[in-house]
Amino acid sequence: MTLTGLYIYPIKSLGGISLPEARVEARGLQHDRRWLLVDKTGQFLTQRTDATLALLAVALTPAGLTVTHRTRPELGTLLVPYAAPETAPVLVRIWDDTVPALPVGAAFDAWFSAAINRPARLVYMPDTTHRSVDPAYAPAEAIVSFADAYPFLIIGEAALAGLNARLLERHQPPVPMDRFRPNFVFSGGAEAHEEDGWADFQIGAIAFRGVKPCARCVVTTIDQATGQPSGKEPLRTLARYRAAGAKVLFGQNVIGCGEGIVRIGDPITPRS
Repeated sequence: MTLTGLYIYPIKSLGGISLPEARVEARGLQHDRRWLLVDKTGQFLTQRTDATLALLAVALTPAGLTVTHRTRPELGTLLVPYAAPETAPVLVRIWDDTVPALPVGAAFDAWFSAAINRPARLVYMPDTTHRSVDPAYAPAEAIVSFADAYPFLIIGEAALAGLNARLLERHQPPVPMDRFRPNFVFSGGAEAHEEDGWADFQIGAIAFRGVKPCARCVVTTIDQATGQPSGKEPLRTLARYRAAGAKVLFGQNVIGCGEGIVRIGDPITPRS
């Protein structure tokens, strides 16, 4: 099996970035979901409640992240430095966690507020913030960025091909992999969803551990290129064969067991 896709989402719920290689760190891939938009109360913002966040495209440059709006060029390009802001921390809420984060600055807040037509604040997770992964599924020392719950998500191309075949049978259009916002995509598996059964595996020389299949939400129904909801698909079709109780599963949540560089073309080797 081979790594064929490698993605990060530096600002949670905004556009993703495809990379040829990335550094694996304790809380996820380097830069992945280290920034977050919150409302005036500190509650995190997400495509679940504002699909237009998908219209904000993010890119990596030597100087920092650049952010542009796909349909509002008059907003120009925003440059967000990589360096941690020298500001006092504030508390922000993401799901059941309340963690300290650093405000990036008023000018950045103003740009994002104009871009999404509501008050918003951009914050950064510094290295000093410790957000734990659910200890029921991971070692006590495992940490995560502003990702929903786990540092990494892996999906096989065969899983998407199987879903799209079922969508076509139901006269529904196929969906691209970006609906599921993975970090790792691979080819060459023996069967669809085999990643669900992986415990320990390697990508290149870096060790990882699968912890639990990923429960999917309404974000999978949002066209990531247009920011438009597409109805009830693909969740409706997935629910016909990937339901587990009230949840619909697609992809495997993963924690890292080491640090280093992974690259497109690296072999993937399950160990159990």
